[in-house]
Amino acid sequence: MAQDSKILCVFWNTTLKEWSEEGCKWKEMVNNRSYCECTHLTSFSVLMSKTPPNLPFLDEITYVGLGMSICSLLVFLFIEALVWSAVVKSNLSHFRHTALVNISLCLLLADCSFLASSFPSISATWCLILTVTKHFFFLAMFCWMLCLSVMLIHQLIFVFHPLRKRVYLLFSTVLGYVCPTVIVAATYVYYKYTENPYYDTKTCWLTYDGLLIGSIHSFLLPVGTIVLMNLFSMCVVIMTLLKSNIPDGSKADENETAKSILKVVLFLTPVFGITWVFGFFVLIDLNQLMVNVMHYAFTIINSLQGFFILLTGCFAEKKVFVDH
Repeated sequence: MAQDSKILCVFWNTTLKEWSEEGCKWKEMVNNRSYCECTHLTSFSVLMSKTPPNLPFLDEITYVGLGMSICSLLVFLFIEALVWSAVVKSNLSHFRHTALVNISLCLLLADCSFLASSFPSISATWCLILTVTKHFFFLAMFCWMLCLSVMLIHQLIFVFHPLRKRVYLLFSTVLGYVCPTVIVAATYVYYKYTENPYYDTKTCWLTYDGLLIGSIHSFLLPVGTIVLMNLFSMCVVIMTLLKSNIPDGSKADENETAKSILKVVLFLTPVFGITWVFGFFVLIDLNQLMVNVMHYAFTIINSLQGFFILLTGCFAEKKVFVDH
């Protein structure tokens, strides 16, 4: 390197569409390698974005929300451990609480991995490890949400044919952990084999190179499929509640049905991951104002998902799951 050369540490500013040195500085040179240190962090909405958003206060909202989410999940898991023997007296309640505990555990580990990957001085090796852990645990969380959805639909349709504990646990373990493992491993091996980047070293997350091009689609496609299936399940529950009170037709029955539907929506929306629909609007070519609104909505609601799970998990009505 020439003596009069100057080392620049820059990042691509997606708003100005140019390279910028703001917040980045050269730190040191070790083994003929230059290291830069940047103060930029990563907002939660990067999980669903084509490119990293650069919006004011988005990082701050992310870390406040994730902090509350992590604390809420720890409290929820602690409460579940205390009351486990008292609340799992039937197979159905055992299925429900098993799914909720696994959803919470996966979300907790995913949130912790997200926070760990946001440090500006993280090494490339740790960036890869944390990308893999986020990829796996977020997928596992959605797969367990699908397990909960399948259990609910089965209970509604086959009322007199309850699931056996061994069958459900085997099914949920395969769907909840084996499937995400296969998806993550296959994605990593494919991109390693084709010598394309599996992850972005700037965001420590999957790459997006175009429509159906980039490793992020191994996350978006499964998540989108599961969210649609869970949305369908929630509609089936609501239709079932409506039909159950049609013969009576009294004002009191209508009010009770409306309350039951409201409880279903409030409970199932966070534990079925329906709130992640906001993230898919980020991918649509909307005007810039709407895209920004969706970024904020997605970040606020989903970074607080652990808090919502604590509320709904602790105060869920048995009627939602037809738990007799």
